[in-house]
Amino acid sequence: MAKAVWNGVTVAESDRCEQVEGNYYFPPDAIHSEYFQPSQTHTVCGWKGTASYYTLAVNGETNPDAAWYYPEPKDAAKKIKDYVAFWRGVTVSA
Repeated sequence: MAKAVWNGVTVAESDRCEQVEGNYYFPPDAIHSEYFQPSQTHTVCGWKGTASYYTLAVNGETNPDAAWYYPEPKDAAKKIKDYVAFWRGVTVSA
């Protein structure tokens, strides 16, 4: 079971994660959506496509663009469509 924790709170948890390039990608139904706020940030990966981001809001603190996902991935990354990965101080353990 993989778990993502930030600011003392579990923001995602699943035994159905996909691992890509050393990151755990959590299925969309595994995130605790009350902690996620849409962001206007986007980045492009050559083989995965355009990533969208979420800002985490937990216990009155925010972590801008701490989570990302691919809403329309390229064919090579179809298995992680809408799956969410983390960085910027979010601890992921398995």
